[in-house]
Amino acid sequence: MIAAHRAGIHVFVTGGVGGVHRDGENSMDISADLTELGRTPIAVVSAGVKSILDIGRTLEYLETQGVCVATFGTSMNFPAFFSPQSGFTSPYHVNNAEEAADLIAGNLSLGLQSGLLLAVPIPKEHAAAGEQIENAIQAALAEANVKGIRGRDLTPFVLQKVNELTRGKSLQANIALIHNNARVGSQIACALSKRMQKKTWTPCVTCLVTITLALSSQVVIGGVNVDFIAKGKTDKLFGQTNPGSVCQSFGGVGKNLADSLSRMGQRPLFISAIGTDSHSDAVLNYCRHMNTSGVAVLKEQRTATYCAVITESGDLSLGLGDMDIHQQITEQYVSQFEEKLSAASLMCLDGNIPISTINYVCSVAKKHAVPVWYEPTDCDKACKPFLSDSWKALAYTSPNLAELCTMNKALGLLTPAGIILIIMHKLLSD
Repeated sequence: MIAAHRAGIHVFVTGGVGGVHRDGENSMDISADLTELGRTPIAVVSAGVKSILDIGRTLEYLETQGVCVATFGTSMNFPAFFSPQSGFTSPYHVNNAEEAADLIAGNLSLGLQSGLLLAVPIPKEHAAAGEQIENAIQAALAEANVKGIRGRDLTPFVLQKVNELTRGKSLQANIALIHNNARVGSQIACALSKRMQKKTWTPCVTCLVTITLALSSQVVIGGVNVDFIAKGKTDKLFGQTNPGSVCQSFGGVGKNLADSLSRMGQRPLFISAIGTDSHSDAVLNYCRHMNTSGVAVLKEQRTATYCAVITESGDLSLGLGDMDIHQQITEQYVSQFEEKLSAASLMCLDGNIPISTINYVCSVAKKHAVPVWYEPTDCDKACKPFLSDSWKALAYTSPNLAELCTMNKALGLLTPAGIILIIMHKLLSD
């Protein structure tokens, strides 16, 4: 929450928030989430609070901290993570993403320093599994009470017992909840962004300063390429022409980052490289709304291209990439923009650029206290900053689970068992 707020992000999505633990009136065991919500102006989207906690006291504590609590949807029932009903009522509810955006905008316009909790009930299609898990939680709590298990020993006991009783279904429900929260949170963030663009609310001075610092004078360094997506209409027969459709688009992680920032009204400097071929003109024409003054046009080089052959159902059958030109985004070339780098409010790097360039940029960032965002791009490239001390200059990164495991391995860290289980579940699902 702290990092998101510092970056000017107003909507934060998670699975569930912590709370006041049972017997908290004696143990004073209260999750730091609640205190932080009381002093960080951000909207947290979650599936409510797990019934393993004292939900009633959690809601009371949030009220004491000045945190607005609202259920997302038509019901006033406060959800208990796996269950759409906890037996407690939310003070407020919002029917849709637009109403949620109104609530967040009001909080920001008043300059309040407390956050909001938007509780999203479990989707109906998972309610049955959620009810089974909730019953398992209650059974585990009852057994813990009989055995006298309390305090910090209670949570691990209940989680282990629930996993046994549900035969692993709790993990599947967890993943479904996170997906649903992310969907709802994205809708709310989009609605809030549209409201901000229309200037239908006036943020306080603090908000304006945060947004300005977060979004001004960025530098994005990374790849740009031309994508060709070929989709077959029937089962492919290798060695002959197959009927299908081919579409062209413009991609590259660095380009996508700079493009998105530009469409948000910013003007980041994009540093990349393209060749002198027919693709280069098309790329520059597409990116004409962007600041491409840092894009090198190299003679006798090919603009990066990527071709994907996908099945009728959308699964990747074959991918080919001609990305050699990304290696021309060298330390020597990027150093021409050192003045821009040192004055930037944020540097964004993608994993396509050479390791030496990443090391150089991170050294400049460290020297001038500029935050760096690293987008790992894929598993093979995720470890690049972690092969030296360059990773210490990173403020943000956005890996998927597999890339995160690669980063952990490069640092000699063990991957948490929970992450391994999620990856295994995804692989089995795919």
